[in-house]
Amino acid sequence: MTSPGAERHGVVQPAATSKEIYDGGMVVRREVLGDAHVDRATANMDAFTEDFQDMITRIAWGGIWTRPGLTRQMRSAVTLTAMVAHGHWEELAMHIRAALTNGLSRDEIKEILLQTAIYCGVPSANTAFKTAQQVFHEMDNAVIDTERNGQ
Repeated sequence: MTSPGAERHGVVQPAATSKEIYDGGMVVRREVLGDAHVDRATANMDAFTEDFQDMITRIAWGGIWTRPGLTRQMRSAVTLTAMVAHGHWEELAMHIRAALTNGLSRDEIKEILLQTAIYCGVPSANTAFKTAQQVFHEMDNAVIDTERNGQ
């Protein structure tokens, strides 16, 4: 029997093992970022980075992203804002793709980036818009290439 309110905690339940939290985090990580991204991250893992990969899977994806308190769209909006605020442009590109996977539209992403111009600064938002524009361009070209190749 779970304690009252335990359902708020996603996979991090009182009796959950580290493996259960990791496995739950990996499910969400794959759903949000895609198998290709996660497979690349794990393929590039070595003795130096394996503890970090384990930590982000358990804590970020298992501990936070599995919580039901916010929708994945809301989590994506918050994450995009944090990436802009801190100037993490490669992570921003990855999380723009994830935001689309989570159901945000390009117009909603644009509105989030406009909001960041006010609270994170125009120069940061300028770079964020360029990053999003590049991500959308790459995605659109990938679709066109797939259609041309009949796949």
